[in-house]
Amino acid sequence: MSGLIGKKIGMTSIFDENGKNMPCTVIEVGPCVVTQVRTKEVDGYEALQLGFDDKKTATKAAEGHAKKAGTVAKRKVAEFQGFEEELKLGDTITVEHFAEGEFVDVAGTSKGKGFQGVVKRHGFGGVGQATHGQHNRLRAPGSIGAASYPARVFKGMKMAGQMGNEKVKVQNLRVLKVVAEKNLLVVKGCVPGHKNAYLTIQK
Repeated sequence: MSGLIGKKIGMTSIFDENGKNMPCTVIEVGPCVVTQVRTKEVDGYEALQLGFDDKKTATKAAEGHAKKAGTVAKRKVAEFQGFEEELKLGDTITVEHFAEGEFVDVAGTSKGKGFQGVVKRHGFGGVGQATHGQHNRLRAPGSIGAASYPARVFKGMKMAGQMGNEKVKVQNLRVLKVVAEKNLLVVKGCVPGHKNAYLTIQK
């Protein structure tokens, strides 16, 4: 689907017409420059490569790629399909691509939580009671398999490990406001990532 690249500014809350307080996320969206046009003849599919946020220093290859579009190298580049309007190399797309009231999907990289146990990572209840002689098993995973048969632990067993820092997509977030003069998009609810994290927003 068509979309744009943005940057997470932070969260706030606004009141709707009924006086209900709604949590929402403010995203700086665009302006995005078309840095490459994919065609069926050359690439085998049709898409637009968009660039967002100027890079201070870049490789010669990145500078040359951006120069073809008449712009500077970008920090974040992503491809989108399904644009209704005809766009060519060097065109700029702003936050006005979105309208208030429509629904969007927002994808980004979630916050990294480091190595976490099963209670935090998978929502386990912990084992047993805090008393009756138990010593150090309060947040342990418990049994992870049978004994002599099958004599192994199955793949995919929920265990402690690295949590977060993975691609997450949140779907069907309603656009509450479009502030065109400041390139801001306000969506209902929360989106993945820390402040200033890059996001892709799709219709």
